[in-house]
Amino acid sequence: MNTIFRKSMLSVAGLAFAGGVFAGPIAAHAAPAEGKPVAVAVQQSASKPQGEQSRITLNDEQTANVKAIIAATKKAGLPERAAVISIATSLQESKLENLGHLGDMNDHDSLGLFQQRPSSGWGTPEQITDPEYSTTAFLKGLKQVDGWQDMPLTEAAQTVQVSAYPDAYAQWEQQATDLVGQHWNS
Repeated sequence: MNTIFRKSMLSVAGLAFAGGVFAGPIAAHAAPAEGKPVAVAVQQSASKPQGEQSRITLNDEQTANVKAIIAATKKAGLPERAAVISIATSLQESKLENLGHLGDMNDHDSLGLFQQRPSSGWGTPEQITDPEYSTTAFLKGLKQVDGWQDMPLTEAAQTVQVSAYPDAYAQWEQQATDLVGQHWNS
């Protein structure tokens, strides 16, 4: 008896769900009853920044690196969202500074704006410390991530970077968004 009741409830729930799926889009576009407005939720392609946000003041070199990342993103034919992900990643990895070898303070052989490693196949030290090359390499990895345009920034960045701190990218999303908004059309 308990099994029959449970199956009946699951059937009713399934019908209710199916009805909502099929009627939902139709109902959302129906004319408002008696002239009352209807609110329709629209999903944005980029999610709202996750968690507490960080921000730093940029010097001229860092601003030039922002512009280089944006130029490489445009050259690759990618949208502003790719530049936001790239800049947020670089903010986390290097604070937008094109880092050379840091000796004992260096994370393995990580270099450049994205802390890419020659030993991991990102390129030569000279290539990795070229902002256009390193951004293009990052974007090449990003394009291989299915659905990167719609996933949270930190998930997209982490899939490319494979960092020991996968959630750290999220804190830079608002500043990266602001920087892209400021420099995309300049």
